[in-house]
Amino acid sequence: MTSIIRKQITLGLVIGSRAFFSGAPCRQAREETLAHLKDLGVAVVTLPFEATVNGAVQSVADAQLYADLFKAKRDDIDGLVICLPNFGDEIAIAELVRRAGLNVPILLQASNDDPTKVSVAERRDAFCGKLSVTNNFWQYGVPFTETTTHTCDTGSAEFKADLDRFARICRTVRGLRNARIGAIGARTGAFQTMRFSEKLLQASGITVVTVDLSEMMGAAGAIPDNDPALREKLQRINAYGRIDSHIKPEQILRQAKWTLAVNRWIEENGCDASAIQCWRSLQDNFGCATCLTMSMMGEELMPSACEVDVMGSLSMYALALASGAPSAILDWNNNYGLEPDLCVCTHCGNYPKSFIGDTPNIGELDVLGATIGREKCFGAVKGKVKAGPMTYFRLSTDDRAGTVKCYLGEGEFTDHPFPMDGGIAVTRVPGLRELMRFVTQNGFEHHVAMVRGTHAEIVKEAVYRYMKWPMYHHGGVVEPKLTVVG
Repeated sequence: MTSIIRKQITLGLVIGSRAFFSGAPCRQAREETLAHLKDLGVAVVTLPFEATVNGAVQSVADAQLYADLFKAKRDDIDGLVICLPNFGDEIAIAELVRRAGLNVPILLQASNDDPTKVSVAERRDAFCGKLSVTNNFWQYGVPFTETTTHTCDTGSAEFKADLDRFARICRTVRGLRNARIGAIGARTGAFQTMRFSEKLLQASGITVVTVDLSEMMGAAGAIPDNDPALREKLQRINAYGRIDSHIKPEQILRQAKWTLAVNRWIEENGCDASAIQCWRSLQDNFGCATCLTMSMMGEELMPSACEVDVMGSLSMYALALASGAPSAILDWNNNYGLEPDLCVCTHCGNYPKSFIGDTPNIGELDVLGATIGREKCFGAVKGKVKAGPMTYFRLSTDDRAGTVKCYLGEGEFTDHPFPMDGGIAVTRVPGLRELMRFVTQNGFEHHVAMVRGTHAEIVKEAVYRYMKWPMYHHGGVVEPKLTVVG
């Protein structure tokens, strides 16, 4: 199974025009946009230039031609790019979108006028034409994505960056709308905080696939020691990090069997991400941890959360879709002295190694190992996360409100020391007290998903505009909205 994160994005391209404006800019807009998309590795669906006058949509008849093409390619198309090199025909554009019925993200671009070329033969008026198209989109109930500025040149670096951002938005929306999350084992009894609503997720197109932990342990135990796939998995584990010298070969073998069994189940069930009952039944009844399994899957862009945190797993998946990088699940865990914007995010040892940023140490669970015996607890990936920018995100289901809800923001990992075992991420979030107040007063869990880099705007656009889930964007710009008074 090829993850959608690794699949090539395909966008439909439309050039909008109004007949009594100059058609010359239409060809230029088409060629420049196609060149950007080729550079970005994005596939394109569009009609040949000769199919319509100036290669543009400027009538309802043209709109029908494009709608027919897009309907035929609906399974391939992840989003639409609509360029207005001049005023454009708002009815033709709106009807094209309605008739195609793709329900995918739309990027709407309008070109700049040159102040020295505003004669009747040269003017574009796309600044105004964009407003006409957006007004029709509002009437038709069509959500769309803005470019960075209201108008921009199709040949510009700014527009190319907008196209790259939009492709990531499309990937995130496509991934979330069709996500399959594996829930391996029952929710750990001590964590009511991990409750969630499968039905609310299904209403958004997200399916949860479940399996009993005993079935998985049975499948792992049935793998013969000479299985070629097991030998390969052992090699990958030994190459993944520095394994403590006292670890016995049979401990690594158990971990490899468990990992292989999980990987096979996820493949067989077409899961995009997973959440696993990480303690303590697995340690007591099979003799290993599952942190290493989750870490290695995360490194392969198949996010996996501990404590059967399905919503955490989905949060990780959203970040991986947006960034194309491994994400992790962490606890908001410790204050850092009296520093108001610093805290420590931790977990036992499930972070992907590139999320940590250095080659990790692979050992045994520390807290649980001290309780039930360390020999049962091999498989913890340990390391301190290197400094750098990060994005955090958390999805939760709210049965009372009947919706999925979320919060989002950006911060950074720091180099501050913290002498705790496991996976450690000293984290700076501007306005941390305000964020924690929001978390506590709105019923969010102690888990949060994080990814290296700044990707909040992509996640926000995908989740808020297209998934239509209510969101708090900490530190973000609040979009102006009309409110009804009285």
